[in-house]
Amino acid sequence: MSKFYPTIAVIGAVLLLIGALLQITRLEWAPYLYLLGAIMFSYVQVMSGGYDGKNIVLKRLRGQQIVGAILLVVAGVMMIVWHRNEWVIALTIAAVLELYTAFRIPQEEERGKKR
Repeated sequence: MSKFYPTIAVIGAVLLLIGALLQITRLEWAPYLYLLGAIMFSYVQVMSGGYDGKNIVLKRLRGQQIVGAILLVVAGVMMIVWHRNEWVIALTIAAVLELYTAFRIPQEEERGKKR
């Protein structure tokens, strides 16, 4: 894992959030800012490595996390291509998956250490 991944993820998350907020005001360059942040954030999640252990729950959670990352990028593409509000659906699903896995993965890892 690269020592720059945490920095790239934070910068990507900030750009992603700012781009989504500015998209509401329909600024012309907001989707590109969002998409750049989504790509940076998703890149870190995908490249940070998968789970190679035997815990099926962690494998499933990691898969959900990757799907959430992909949906973040899909939402950015939808912003640019369709110019309507369909991107909100993809962003909502991605946010739910990312939030869920952000809490469940550490919880499951801790449970695995106690066994």
